[in-house]
Amino acid sequence: MTLTTTHPVDFNVLITELAGIELITDPTQVYKLSKDYYTYSPILQGILGDKQGDLVVRPTTEVEVLHIARVCVQHKIPLTVRGAGTGNYGQCVPLQGGLILDLSNMQQIKWIKPGMACVEPGVKLAALDKQARESGWELRMAPSTYRKATIGGFVGGGSGGIGSVTYGQLRDRGNLLALRVVTMEDEPRVIQLRGDDVYKVAHAWGTNGIMTELEIPLGPAYAWAEAIVTFPEFMPAARFGQALSDSDGMIKKLVCILASPIPAYFAAFKNYIPAGSHCALILVAECCLEPFSELVKEYGGTITYQKSAQEASKGATLVEYSWNHTTLHARSVDPTLTYLQTLFPADKSLKLVEHMYNHFGDEVMMHLEYLRVNGEAIPAALQIVRYTTPERLQSIMDYHEEQGAMIFNPHTCILEEGGRKIVDVAQLKFKQMVDPYGLLNPGKMKAWQERSQYL
Repeated sequence: MTLTTTHPVDFNVLITELAGIELITDPTQVYKLSKDYYTYSPILQGILGDKQGDLVVRPTTEVEVLHIARVCVQHKIPLTVRGAGTGNYGQCVPLQGGLILDLSNMQQIKWIKPGMACVEPGVKLAALDKQARESGWELRMAPSTYRKATIGGFVGGGSGGIGSVTYGQLRDRGNLLALRVVTMEDEPRVIQLRGDDVYKVAHAWGTNGIMTELEIPLGPAYAWAEAIVTFPEFMPAARFGQALSDSDGMIKKLVCILASPIPAYFAAFKNYIPAGSHCALILVAECCLEPFSELVKEYGGTITYQKSAQEASKGATLVEYSWNHTTLHARSVDPTLTYLQTLFPADKSLKLVEHMYNHFGDEVMMHLEYLRVNGEAIPAALQIVRYTTPERLQSIMDYHEEQGAMIFNPHTCILEEGGRKIVDVAQLKFKQMVDPYGLLNPGKMKAWQERSQYL
């Protein structure tokens, strides 16, 4: 039997050379571990539906990772790294078969010090947050999938999340301290990256190095109260979100604004959000509840749901109804729905939000997540879209960009076509050095195919 890669190799030889490391060969499991949540996108469903790896390998140590890298380079086998597979763009879906390197068993928390932690890539964000809080610290930011997501997957494929309203995004200097990375050279080695060098690998979808250890900063731990605030009109809700995000004296972790009919998809909170209402999902420090309630009154909102930090630790949490969990809940009711990712520029953010809200109506349901960009709180959007055709979806995205909004296209599995739509030459140069055969997650970095233009 041979692997279905561009460089076939005898399957049994590969298994022999990886003896002593956990391998998964069952076709059903291999298929499952080749996937993520790209199914949010009807476009990606067509592109990635038939893509999968041939074998899954699960190391527990950096030494095993080095050995796996050596075997793959020797046989010129593509290698795709995955964490928990909670991404949405097919970051960990192999386009050319080969090995899936599942790092979820590398779960050691090596140390936690005041303001920082050192961990292996398979550590789950929730587990790290829980342990850090024992000494008065917590994760600065996490995706809504924090219960399942791993730190390596988040740094490799994510950008921000709950906490970004205070700390910005992963790409902001100071939100990632150091990485240990295994290369895919003829003789693989371990490279230590610190400072700005970490961004040669961060958010590169595992295309230019295998993370085996991460140092991340922590923030002071707070007792986070949860609240749902309802509004009869959408724009007062959006302005409330901006005002709260701008309020330097109030400590907050989540400012999520949802236009009707999105709250109707939340069965767990149907008794707290009247039909037709717009709402805000908020995490605010308990010590700030009094000024928070004053701000709610100022903008004509009504607090319909409030939990203390202790109460919020049990049962449904608002975190798991924000960011892309909002899309998850909506799609669980109507699987034809899809979404956008939009950033509204600071100089005309709410004006542009209002225009898009009125222009598209509930074809593009407004969902705002406030975050800090270059020192200012601005609304990013994860709008929920009533999908009809690829052409209509593209025209919606085009219209946003024509009006001055920035679309981070979630309907592509190519690194440069999503996020900032630019070629990161530093990442490309690093890949040329550490992955000269282009074996890491091949097909995802467009610049690699066009590298003669940049190098």
